[in-house]
Amino acid sequence: MLNIAVKAARRAGSIINRASIDLDRLQVSRKGPHDYVTEVDRAAEEAIIDVLRTAYPDHLFLAEESGQHGHPPAGELAANEWVIDPLDGTTNFIHGLPTYAVSIALRQRGQVMHAVIFDPARNELFTASRGSGAFLNDRRVRVSGQTKFHDALLGARWPGSFGPDQLAAPRFGALASKCSAVRRTGSVVLDLAYVAAGRLDGFCGIGLKQWDMAAASLMVLEAGGLVGDLEGEQTWMETGSVLAATPRIFTQMLTHILPG
Repeated sequence: MLNIAVKAARRAGSIINRASIDLDRLQVSRKGPHDYVTEVDRAAEEAIIDVLRTAYPDHLFLAEESGQHGHPPAGELAANEWVIDPLDGTTNFIHGLPTYAVSIALRQRGQVMHAVIFDPARNELFTASRGSGAFLNDRRVRVSGQTKFHDALLGARWPGSFGPDQLAAPRFGALASKCSAVRRTGSVVLDLAYVAAGRLDGFCGIGLKQWDMAAASLMVLEAGGLVGDLEGEQTWMETGSVLAATPRIFTQMLTHILPG
């Protein structure tokens, strides 16, 4: 299943790379404030679903642009459901900023079992399967060995990029002021993949969707990191608020972000 997901991600990446050559012809529309979609998002998603559906015609899909494809029996979790973000970082893409990625996860009975994140601009392929570790271009990766929060480099997706949250903002300010620096790349999927690869020591985000977190969360866990919500609990997939980091940094992030 992982190999089929890699095939789908690479096909989507080819579509994205071809379109990136001539962005002046790109057709862009808005889904909401600061939320863009292009024909490339849709074409990449269709290509992914086509590859996966050809291999697994009975599987279900949850995709960012086209939504839910099929439903499990009432009261049951889907036996096999693909969670797809065809182009995470669309705003970066339409500006020619090469920081975006394709994300594909296979969820079985509610648990993510396989994950693929493909950065077509850098030809970096992140993969993970539950219990088998996380890899970047077939090389095993681990979260960083950072233990001191004041030296930690964090990724973030919090108020400011998509609207103010006056209750939450002070908590994030306290978190940011205590670490070495915060980077906001515009791609949650890549931020979390970078935590898995040790490029970032931690990540904090709110207002996220399942397709932002499904593949990337497994990547962090299989690389030896921790993932939780802003209280350290396991409701992040439901709430859209997530912390992910190396174990030592995760604990310290919680102490800074929890209400005093």
